[in-house]
Amino acid sequence: MTLAPSHKALVPFVSVDNMMKLVHHIGIEPMLRGLADYIEADFRRWELFDKTPRIASHSEEGVIELMPTSDGEVYGFKYVNGHPKNTREGLQTVTAFGLLANVGNGYPVLLSEMTVLTALRTAATSAMVAKYLAPKGAHTMAMIGNGAQSEFQTLAMKAICGLKSVRLYDIDPAATAKAARNLRGLGLEVVSCSTPEESMEGAQIITTCTADKQYATILTDNMVGAGVHINAIGGDCPGKTELAPGVLQRSTIFVEYPEQTRIEGEIQQLSPDHPVTEMWQVINGTAKGRSHADEITLFDSVGFAIEDFSALRYVRDHIAGTDLFLDLDLLADPDDPRDLFGMLQRASTP
Repeated sequence: MTLAPSHKALVPFVSVDNMMKLVHHIGIEPMLRGLADYIEADFRRWELFDKTPRIASHSEEGVIELMPTSDGEVYGFKYVNGHPKNTREGLQTVTAFGLLANVGNGYPVLLSEMTVLTALRTAATSAMVAKYLAPKGAHTMAMIGNGAQSEFQTLAMKAICGLKSVRLYDIDPAATAKAARNLRGLGLEVVSCSTPEESMEGAQIITTCTADKQYATILTDNMVGAGVHINAIGGDCPGKTELAPGVLQRSTIFVEYPEQTRIEGEIQQLSPDHPVTEMWQVINGTAKGRSHADEITLFDSVGFAIEDFSALRYVRDHIAGTDLFLDLDLLADPDDPRDLFGMLQRASTP
């Protein structure tokens, strides 16, 4: 016999299709602002969260990671990979899914795709941080690395920081052409550049987002002048960096969670005791952000589980009252909680 699942067995599931519909239902720029607000709110209560560096399984081809956290009432995790070679095989460099659960009973309350959502939350985090660290009135960004994240980063900076112009550069001209095409008509001046140096002309914000799994120097020391904000979002694993050590030495460095960033971020090139400032302390007012106009600020962003938790919270709140999710029969729910085997037996009855 077929047993219909009870409501206790059902978990809301947001597919890629429904995530895209949700973005269009809300609007991409309003959603980026909303995600940034949720992330900022959780940074303000940072001390409530369980915190641990993500659990990573590295290979020559890439990395697979689990990113867990909890605020004591809700538990969340994200599964995510990073495989730079994938684009050559017609695959995404990054894919992800995530889950929220009730701490009180352990039951999942949301399962969601996070490939699209990670792109949105990463961009929202970058712009939320730039709101605190970028020079006052910053209006032009150099976007170095024009892959899957570049348009999201650009639109988040527009929506949250008032960006007016983006200067695109990638070693692959086709990637730059793609980004320029996608950004056309979205209220920004878009300039395609043939060198990284050209992309930084007049830029007050420099975003680096490249994916090679190796030590690399995307920004050399002589390329970076005074008074800029660097948003370093590429890298994110041992042995992969984008910035010359000299750039780091001249910068005031801000991070999400030092224990993770010292393993995976740009600062893996520095001594373990090199001073950094945790971004949650800037947001709650216990640490300084940018202190003078000529300062170089650097957000050594590697992504942290609390940001994914915030993004999943946002999705859970905003699918309520819509049809933009599926009820997934995920949890066994026997009539008698002690009789799981009996439920299985009854399912075989004609």
